[in-house]
Amino acid sequence: MNKPAPIDFATATAIQFPAAAPYAEALHDLVPGEARDSLLAVHDVLCRELPQGRLAIYEAGGGSCSVLPPDLLSRSKVTVVDIDEDQVRNNTYADEAILGDVQTYSFARETFDLVICYNVIEHLPHVDAALLNFRDALRRGGMILIGAPNPRSLSGVVTKYSPHWFHVWFYRHIRGIKDAGLPGEPPFPTFFHPLVTLPRLEAFAAANGLEMIYRREVESPRYPEMRRRKPLVAALVDAGAAVLNAVLPRGTDVRRGDYHVILRRI
Repeated sequence: MNKPAPIDFATATAIQFPAAAPYAEALHDLVPGEARDSLLAVHDVLCRELPQGRLAIYEAGGGSCSVLPPDLLSRSKVTVVDIDEDQVRNNTYADEAILGDVQTYSFARETFDLVICYNVIEHLPHVDAALLNFRDALRRGGMILIGAPNPRSLSGVVTKYSPHWFHVWFYRHIRGIKDAGLPGEPPFPTFFHPLVTLPRLEAFAAANGLEMIYRREVESPRYPEMRRRKPLVAALVDAGAAVLNAVLPRGTDVRRGDYHVILRRI
């Protein structure tokens, strides 16, 4: 995951790794639910729309596993850029991992077929700069996959306005991730630039040579997680969400805390 800490870009380094394992985990720890279903639909779009043969993929902020389906990953050269040394060190599927900031790190034009920015843009203070770097690095017809939290959802509002120690507590005691908050481990501090909001992201994309070919808002995977691990807590949160949905404009569902978007360079 990418974090907005300062780094000396003049000293950014590249680390070479063996070829990506063809069976790397592609669905993270997503439990059955809307988020997992949407990611599977994203896989279908990518497999259908990307060129056949060898692919060049840039992952902006690369953790310990990939969101790509194994068959796509196995025929790709994957380059990761991340600002966190621990994340770079822990990455096992990239062919090349670079210590650098995706907001300023640039590649030669038309280098990649696909850019992946998954659970990253909410951590960036300069999302516009990152998106323009992604666009410039894409070949014509290339795509950007973005997965991000919805800042207008219940979970997005809580994440945006609660202190970071609360995020760590939630990961450890509700999600059961004991290493949460340790060096190189999520959750990372969030920024929520205005472009993380879907309507603004879509407008920015359209104004900068990118068309949105996939867009889906989904229930945050934290809800099915809580229902499985902490049913009483989940019942209380679901009840609160239902009350909010009842008083907000028709069609609003504050549980839709995440989204997936695919942008294609025109």
